[in-house]
Amino acid sequence: MNDIPFVSIIIPVREINDYIRESIPYILNLDYKNFEVLIFPDGDSHEVFDKTRIIPTGKMGPAEKRDMALKYAKGEIFAFLDDDAYPERDWLDHVVNNFNEPDVAAVGGPAVTPEDDSIAQKASGLVFESLMGGGNNRYRYIPCKDKFDVDDFPTVNFSICRDVFEELAGFDTVYWPGEDTKLCLDIVHGLGKRIVYEPKAVVYHHRRKVFRQHLKQISSYALHRGYFVKKYPETSLRIGYFIPSMFLVYLVTSLFLFFWYPIILAPMGLYVILLGLTMGNTVYRYGNLGLGLLTGMSIFLTHVFYGFYFLKGIAARRLER
Repeated sequence: MNDIPFVSIIIPVREINDYIRESIPYILNLDYKNFEVLIFPDGDSHEVFDKTRIIPTGKMGPAEKRDMALKYAKGEIFAFLDDDAYPERDWLDHVVNNFNEPDVAAVGGPAVTPEDDSIAQKASGLVFESLMGGGNNRYRYIPCKDKFDVDDFPTVNFSICRDVFEELAGFDTVYWPGEDTKLCLDIVHGLGKRIVYEPKAVVYHHRRKVFRQHLKQISSYALHRGYFVKKYPETSLRIGYFIPSMFLVYLVTSLFLFFWYPIILAPMGLYVILLGLTMGNTVYRYGNLGLGLLTGMSIFLTHVFYGFYFLKGIAARRLER
């Protein structure tokens, strides 16, 4: 790979929107200058941005739009961004440096909640960032100290070598969400190559508002993850994904049995204490009681909804694509 490889920044979107208009100035202000931007909306647009091509695709899913990079992009590296995300100025510098190692096929970085998001959006972000909500995957939403290898990473901030993407024929799936799980599985378990988590390759990702939009997103994640337990067990058959469903089963069982066995509520007491500590920490950090309450309620509802739809995904014979 060249010392300063050419990078294609790929953004799938339904239509050119305000988030795109916010993101493009950040992209054009990157320290790394050897890049192009490709935006793939459903329909045509008369808007013009520097170093940017807008390529209408017709109605198709995000994974299929990203696959079109193989036809239109010129870069040695494809850097995927969501339309509602924008990068730090040194984002691509940190991404590209990792590709100097020959066995590195892809690089992922954290997607941090922007400071100017609304309270309803910040509460959603705090669910993912918290130990109770994000668990072992918190590094996807807040930068860790060190880099390490991963085998499953979301495409909101994900870059891949063009030759690897070509070898895999792109995402090779129209699942959404979940296209990233399939691609990462093919990279690590199929090709035996590495995906590096780079904590310094930061982008800012606007969150869905709680409760309705957030829970709709969570439900979709859980449904696909549950289905992938059967389809892609190498990266989805993990105890952490089952915990919300175990909590939901416990919750329902407790409603029927606590009159006869009050001790069954003891774990729920511990849960309430941990939730209270999380809410208190949020209030302490942000000085906002409303944000603390929203975060606590959102964590509880996230557990319930994720638990239900994860089980639904496991039970599904197939998912509509």
